Amino acid sequence: MPIVFEQNLGFKTTIALWEIKETAQELENQLQLKTHELDFLRKLVGEKRNLQWLATRVLLRKMLKTDDYIDVRCDENGKPYLENQSHHISLSHSYGYAAVIISESKKVGIDIEIIKPKIEKIAHKFMSDTEFAHIDTQNTVPYLYACWCAKEALYKLNGERETSFKNNILLQPFTFNHNGSFNASIIKDQQNDNFTVFYKQIDNYMLGYVHANS
Repeated sequence: MPIVFEQNLGFKTTIALWEIKETAQELENQLQLKTHELDFLRKLVGEKRNLQWLATRVLLRKMLKTDDYIDVRCDENGKPYLENQSHHISLSHSYGYAAVIISESKKVGIDIEIIKPKIEKIAHKFMSDTEFAHIDTQNTVPYLYACWCAKEALYKLNGERETSFKNNILLQPFTFNHNGSFNASIIKDQQNDNFTVFYKQIDNYMLGYVHANS
C-alpha cells in the first residue's frame, strides 16, 4: 500500500494519503469484516466505491499500527467513529486516493478532491459573497478547491448535518500556494469557533484537513 503523504501534526494527530493500487479482494483480505460491513459493502454501486471504502479502512488500521479488527461506526449524523476506542477519526476518498486523519485528543476533519474546472460553476453554492470578493484570480480553480476541501473538513469535524457551507462555515482571505493554511470559523447556534485549516495540492488533487484547538 503506497502511502504518498504522511504527516504528524503534533497533539498526537496524524494524517496520511494513500494511492489505491490493490484490487478490492486484496484490500478485503487485509480486514476482518463483520456481516454488517460485508452487507454494506455489497450494496455499494461500482468497483471504485468498493475500493475507496476498503482502502480507508486498511489505511486506518495501518495508521493505528494494528492487525486487530477495527470497528468503524457512524453516528446519527453520519460521522465515523471507532467503537471502543477513544481516537477521533475522519475519512475521505476521491478516485484513486484515500485519506485519513486520526487524533487521540482532538476532533478532526479531512477531505480530498480531484481538481476539475467545473467547480467554478457551483462555487456560488458554497462560497459567501465576502469569500468571493477575495478569490485569488491567478489560481481560481485550485483556490476554490482549497476552499471546498476546507469547508468539507470543517463540516466533518463539526459533525452536524444542519450546517451550511455558505452561511455557517466562513473562511478568511488567503493567497494560494500549493501548500498552506488559513483561518476559518464555524458560526452556528450563537457560537463562534475558530480554526486553522491546512491544505496541500498533490498532483491533480487537493487535500484539506483540520483539527480542533482543544
